[in-house]
Amino acid sequence: MAVRELRTIGDPVLRAPAADATRLHLETPAFAALLADLVDTMHAEDGIGIAAPQIGESVRVAVIEIASASTRYPGMQPFPLTLFVNPRVVVVDATEQGFWEGCLSVPGLRGYVRRPRAVRVEYLDAAGAPRVLAAEGFLATVIQHELDHLDGVLFVDRVRDTTRLATVENYQKHWSRAGDSPDI
Repeated sequence: MAVRELRTIGDPVLRAPAADATRLHLETPAFAALLADLVDTMHAEDGIGIAAPQIGESVRVAVIEIASASTRYPGMQPFPLTLFVNPRVVVVDATEQGFWEGCLSVPGLRGYVRRPRAVRVEYLDAAGAPRVLAAEGFLATVIQHELDHLDGVLFVDRVRDTTRLATVENYQKHWSRAGDSPDI
């Protein structure tokens, strides 16, 4: 429907916990428009995920898609366009893995973040049907990153060692070929 303006770090909507979407909300044209706007904005920004607060809507909704032809994330297993409404994450394997993360709402920065290796997500789909998804590896990190937005958390909050926080230019110059895991 429309590409929306991204909210960036410092905007209070990114730091507030988002409200659950109600069953009545799911059936409205406004909700359908929000979903379309999330997808359009994510695609326009070449992202692999986006949450409603990133476009100024404080509701527990996020979208993730990893395209098979992704040039930004080559070699990553594709993941179909999936909508998460009122998601709840359960850690399945707390063994940590690390990836360099970036965010549409934190432009120009990358940071090394360690997160649980495997999670299960309980959520509703666009029609309000309950779903469960198990994810591990890179996809588990992407899911945790996006769903953090719904709790007012940004990836920079999860960077434990601030010496591993870099501009995109310096990440590419000094870290991207250092043998660390791929970035998101």
